[in-house]
Amino acid sequence: MASTSSLALSQALLARAISHHGSDQRGSLPAFTGLKSTGSRASASSRRRIAQSMNKNRSLRPLVRAAAVETVEPTTDSSIVDKSVNSIRFLAIDAVEKAKSGHPGLPMGCAPMAHILYDEVMRYNPKNPYWFNRDRFVLSAGHGCMLLYSLLHLAGYDSVQEEDLKNFRQWGSKTPGHPENFETPGIEVTTGPLGQGIANAVGLALAEKHLAARFNKPDAEVVDHYTYCILGDGCQMEGISNEACSLAGHWGLGKLIAFYDDNHISIDGDTEIAFTENVDKRFEALGWHVIWVKNGNTGYDEIRAAIKEAKAVTDKPTLIKVTTTIGYGSPNKANSYSVHGAALGEKEVEATRNNLGWPYEPFQVPDDVKSHWSRHTPEGAALESDWSAKFAAYEKKYPEEAAELKSIISGELPTGWEKALPTYTPESPGDATRNLSQQCLNAIAKVVPGFLGGSADLASSNMTLLKASGDFQKATPEERNLRFGVREHGMGAICNGIALHSPGLIPYCATFFVFTDYMRGAMRISALSEAGVIYVMTHDSIGLGEDGPTHQPIEHIASFRAMPNTLMFRPADGNETAGAYKIAVTKRKTPSILALSRQKLPHLPGTSIEGVEKGGYTISDDSAGNKPDVILIGTGSELEIAAQAAEVLRKEGKTVRVVSFVCWELFDEQSDEYKESVLPSAVSARVSIEAASTFGWGKIVGGKGKSIGINSFGASAPAPLLYKEFGITVEAVVDAAKSLF
Repeated sequence: MASTSSLALSQALLARAISHHGSDQRGSLPAFTGLKSTGSRASASSRRRIAQSMNKNRSLRPLVRAAAVETVEPTTDSSIVDKSVNSIRFLAIDAVEKAKSGHPGLPMGCAPMAHILYDEVMRYNPKNPYWFNRDRFVLSAGHGCMLLYSLLHLAGYDSVQEEDLKNFRQWGSKTPGHPENFETPGIEVTTGPLGQGIANAVGLALAEKHLAARFNKPDAEVVDHYTYCILGDGCQMEGISNEACSLAGHWGLGKLIAFYDDNHISIDGDTEIAFTENVDKRFEALGWHVIWVKNGNTGYDEIRAAIKEAKAVTDKPTLIKVTTTIGYGSPNKANSYSVHGAALGEKEVEATRNNLGWPYEPFQVPDDVKSHWSRHTPEGAALESDWSAKFAAYEKKYPEEAAELKSIISGELPTGWEKALPTYTPESPGDATRNLSQQCLNAIAKVVPGFLGGSADLASSNMTLLKASGDFQKATPEERNLRFGVREHGMGAICNGIALHSPGLIPYCATFFVFTDYMRGAMRISALSEAGVIYVMTHDSIGLGEDGPTHQPIEHIASFRAMPNTLMFRPADGNETAGAYKIAVTKRKTPSILALSRQKLPHLPGTSIEGVEKGGYTISDDSAGNKPDVILIGTGSELEIAAQAAEVLRKEGKTVRVVSFVCWELFDEQSDEYKESVLPSAVSARVSIEAASTFGWGKIVGGKGKSIGINSFGASAPAPLLYKEFGITVEAVVDAAKSLF
């Protein structure tokens, strides 16, 4: 009976694949409707007979893909592979069932490809998840995270013990509802929002290609690892995946191998209701090598052959489309949306145990499976030891290159790097902060070896080109200027992958500030996953002028100030721009956003790099005893307006303090004593000015203060006229201040 069920399920998979992808020489087969449970719970001996029968009848399963290269000889007995694959499935089933929450379907369907990756292919050291030359794995379909937790547990990672599996999705556990790199060692990137993970994987693979080109020598290859990714139908539908994969093909990222879990099921049902494109042809057009594994449920040798073929293609990334059955083994829920995002339920869990012949208790891993996987601890240690010896020899022969690479691996910045940042005086020629930013970028690139980045087709406007470097391209991967094209969302997520590859890789990316709307999802993941990407955002206000309201940001500054673990800088001049970069480079677990002007600004007296470190600081003050008559607060281009208004008020006999509030988040980190020295609680007469939404300024100016800003969309006109029409003027600040006396 069990062997018949096994064959029927495999035939059903083949029939479904044929119906979606064309005819097959074997002819038509009955459509899959799910396998019905055969009755009550089987005994342990009965389950063992079922398992033995399934193994014996493996030869009956139709293997439908002719590999492009010879099949890789399996290094493991097929019976232990079956048990290992089912261990992965049932750890996922049991954890989701205990939590009464989660996504069991993907782990049940993807267990075979995941087992082969982690057990037979990937190089890693489970006792040191941060070993530099490890292969990277990204589960882009992050909802199926119990697949990854099960793999880490079997492989011997200390971060995922049996108790952690039992606490899946619970408060304080190491096994949250989606993979979080900051929570669980062994997780490379944070995934969950679909498509982000494959874009992160592109960034990881870019980092490997770049570092290999810069540091490998003909006689010493110290950077040599692959990036693997599993993505699903949902990832394929999200536009970010196409943006990132287009770049991966353009760049020829040959060590990126992505597995597409082709199960045709999403939350709403069969993907035929909304997703019928030919993914294979699309990826071929994007410049990828494409392989189709038609039997992802039991075709172990097909999967092995596909990986071998993918590794043989070195000039382009590979997509391995693996046709699977979501919820494989569940008699009543396999191949349906009901197994995607909910626990199977007690009865269906038992039916699945019977169907797959699994006689073990919940969370129990068979001893022979444990023994089989235990080898990864000594093997991983040996891999790292061998690499360390290779690097030691490299260091003796190439000391300068080794020092740079060690800086990138460790994240330790060169001593005194910040001295390269430019400084300015009030006599220095005024300039747009986007131009001053370019001076900082080029200064940093000369002294920080892991600094690289680029723009979304706006380099000449964002002013982000590194003058001493060429373009990172397929044939010149050692260069440090990244050309992202008009792909803001993909750009942000790729930079997240670069930042999370190695602590000393510091990526920056750029576009117009208003177009953060296109990449906000990636920017939020930067903050959540502690990826210290630097976002260079120019054209920061109505000051950009004639392009009009489609290009003029209004609510953007306030929205990013509301985002946790994000530094929102709006520098007013050269010293503040340099100060923002000093913080951004050192804050490796916090992304920084620099909102920069298109229009020229003067270098103001009193601004400083050191002041920026405080977030808010006084640039001028003629009061005594910390009791000014009024405090004027500005950011960016409006700090000059605040300073000019202060001079008007002082001529009328008022004592005025002018405060730059360049970064609210840094100010919030200061001591109460420091905050009181800048914004004394006894002084309620406060006026803020910022050419953006006034949202949030109430906490700074207080209930009796005034906020000058723009709470409507902008307009198309020259910048000086816009400032006048919207009331962003010296006169407006003076009038607001006088109303408070």
